[in-house]
Amino acid sequence: MKKYVLFLLVASLVLSGCASQGKSLEGSWTLTSYGPGASPIPSVADSQASITFNNDGTISGNSGCNSFGGEYKVDGDQVTFNALVSTLMACSEPLMAQEGIVYQVLNGTASYEIKGEILTISNNGMVLVYTAA
Repeated sequence: MKKYVLFLLVASLVLSGCASQGKSLEGSWTLTSYGPGASPIPSVADSQASITFNNDGTISGNSGCNSFGGEYKVDGDQVTFNALVSTLMACSEPLMAQEGIVYQVLNGTASYEIKGEILTISNNGMVLVYTAA
């Protein structure tokens, strides 16, 4: 009986570990902070910066200043962004600085991690931290 209970315990731990790694990017996320990986800063207040990963391999979002869209592909803990296009409005300096980091991180292949309701995308020494919307 003890072996059976131990087996069930080990099996449930293994399965729960697999489930946490299988979290999907799909859905909408709101930017909460950005910047250098070691010391990200809060996103610009009321900027409404966000990203949506659609199940058809496309993304859409807003950097806080301009809207953008493109394609993405996931491979393990890596996400590759392709064909990103955006509107070209000028905004205040804090929004333009935030936008610069957003596009730097969403350029090419980035690493990502989902912990609970927090998505962190890392690339080129910078991070974007999002919360599930």
